[in-house]
Amino acid sequence: MIWQLDFLLLLFVVICALAAINLKDLLSAVIILGAFSFFMCLLWTEMGAIDVAFTEASVATAVSTLLFVGAICKTTRRSKD
Repeated sequence: MIWQLDFLLLLFVVICALAAINLKDLLSAVIILGAFSFFMCLLWTEMGAIDVAFTEASVATAVSTLLFVGAICKTTRRSKD
């Protein structure tokens, strides 16, 4: 494994997690969580866990993001606080 790539992907994962927590706009937070899942998929692939990466890509990145966006379309986008 290339430790520099692992470190860079881990840094992107932490940045996405912190950004998603601090955002007030729900749609932006969902998009950032989709990016979080994508970077986790790349990290699993780099570690050699292809089956886990495929599951992460199909379930977390695609399905969950679409379900969250659909739920946000039915509600308000901004929080009250």
